Amino acid sequence: MKRLSLAALLLASLLFSACGASERSGSLGSPTSVTSEPEYQNASSANTAPASVADQARKTGGGGGGGRNEPAAETISVDQASASQQTTVPADRKIIRNAELDLESEAPDEAQTRITAIAEQMGGFVVESQQSSSDVRSSRRDIVSMTIRVPSAKFGETLEAIRNASGRVVVESVKGQDVTQEFIDIEARLKAQQALEAQFTEIMKRANTVEDALEVQRQLAVVRGEIEKIEGRKRFLENQSSLSTIKLRIRTPAVISAGGPGFFTRLTDSINTGLDSALDFVLGLITVLIAALPFLLFICLPAYLISRYFWRKARRRMTAAKIIEEELKGE
Repeated sequence: MKRLSLAALLLASLLFSACGASERSGSLGSPTSVTSEPEYQNASSANTAPASVADQARKTGGGGGGGRNEPAAETISVDQASASQQTTVPADRKIIRNAELDLESEAPDEAQTRITAIAEQMGGFVVESQQSSSDVRSSRRDIVSMTIRVPSAKFGETLEAIRNASGRVVVESVKGQDVTQEFIDIEARLKAQQALEAQFTEIMKRANTVEDALEVQRQLAVVRGEIEKIEGRKRFLENQSSLSTIKLRIRTPAVISAGGPGFFTRLTDSINTGLDSALDFVLGLITVLIAALPFLLFICLPAYLISRYFWRKARRRMTAAKIIEEELKGE
């Protein structure tokens, strides 16, 4: 009887997994409806299979504690799961909209203040903001980087207000991603997993052996973990589709000088040029020495040693001859 209970429990898990898989494939094939005819057939088979699992569970628990009248509750939960899996597609579409803008303004800090006010007026908020500056030959450029989020319904209106309030638009990039089908699939998977969780909960109540209870608890933990992952993805899609993200980079225009460089600028450039030339000469000399090093080692060094040997030998002879000559003169 214990083996029969475990077999029935595993059969229920496989049937509900098949039901969720067929539901996902059906939702990907039809963008306007959650379920199709094959899904309805799978839902019907899922409606029949858990009932048989419940019968097996009642047989397992019937010997120890008397029969409890629970078939009605079991049938209602399965019927609710089947009905929930046939829910129609939501009317609103889930679209993730993002934009990136590079702007030029004479006063980036003032433009930042105006854009912050626009975001708050549209019902959004500033996620992050950063200010920096760069100096190029006494020309300072201020740069402001910021990220805002606004309701998707106000996305186009917000972009138009930013264009009008921040000077010249240098680069603008707008992207959209339709995640409606994925959202529908997630909802269907969530309902299927919740129905499976309810079935395992009912079976857990009727388990009268430790082995059966542990097996059902393990399956229930797997299902609940899957539910948490699905709910997390659903919350992410809802957040990204309900609020659009706009990244902005505001900087001052580049200053173009009409006149030529000044005296000190030319003097500095000349000094830098002279230093560069001297450095190039030293590097060239070092390169030549390194290139001539094999020649110096294998030809010049032996020639120097040989010539030095003969020169010393000749010098010793001259010294000996001079000594002999002085001795002869002394006699």
